[in-house]
Amino acid sequence: MNNNIIVREATSADAHFAETITNEMAESAKARGTGIAKRSPEYIKMKMEEGKAVIATTPEGEWVGFCYIESWEHEKFVANSGLVVAPAFRKGGVATLIKRKVFELSRKKYPHAKIFGLTTGLAVMKINSDLGYEPVTYSELTNDEQFWKGCQSCVNYEILKMKERKNCMCTAMLYDPEEKAKTEAASLAAMSLPKHEPVTREAKEFAAYSKIYERFMRLKQFMLMKGWRKNENNAENKKSSFLAFLFFW
Repeated sequence: MNNNIIVREATSADAHFAETITNEMAESAKARGTGIAKRSPEYIKMKMEEGKAVIATTPEGEWVGFCYIESWEHEKFVANSGLVVAPAFRKGGVATLIKRKVFELSRKKYPHAKIFGLTTGLAVMKINSDLGYEPVTYSELTNDEQFWKGCQSCVNYEILKMKERKNCMCTAMLYDPEEKAKTEAASLAAMSLPKHEPVTREAKEFAAYSKIYERFMRLKQFMLMKGWRKNENNAENKKSSFLAFLFFW
């Protein structure tokens, strides 16, 4: 991994990269033999201006990678879309850095939204999984028609239509902050439960002595109930008390 790569929120000052980014998106999709929703340079510039994009560059200002945020159903759902890395910087961990940064940006801007993604890339699935996404059915994604309309430029769109939008070549993954909060709360509650300590030798000895003490108290009670008298020397009473001692001991 190149430790000199700068991954940050994109701004309007990065607009000159927009055409390069869209061209690379198209080329990457063609090389994979899959499709993505096409985006124009104007759309990419808009995302930069809105503060809804992440860009990676070298210290010298060379473009390295990009990803942007889209929201759906009145910000109920959020998608991190258009992840792309320049060919010269691939297989170096840049995609992971960008995904983490855009995920953090999504959580900051839309803390209550469900974050989802559709992808055919195993590497992206691994990154999503590490961030807390889980595979889901298409029915758990947004119903916003504008989102699904964006799939029309994908080469697999006919498959999506044939499957009535229930399935396609892409894997759907979802991060649900509400479910994550419940899971974390349950884990914390489980950690706070008292643990059963192993029985030590001292504990065993204490238990044994407790039984001896209990027997002694029972003998004492017996003696008091029988009206034990210190000065009585009747042999029969001594014999009875001795037998009682053996019985209770």
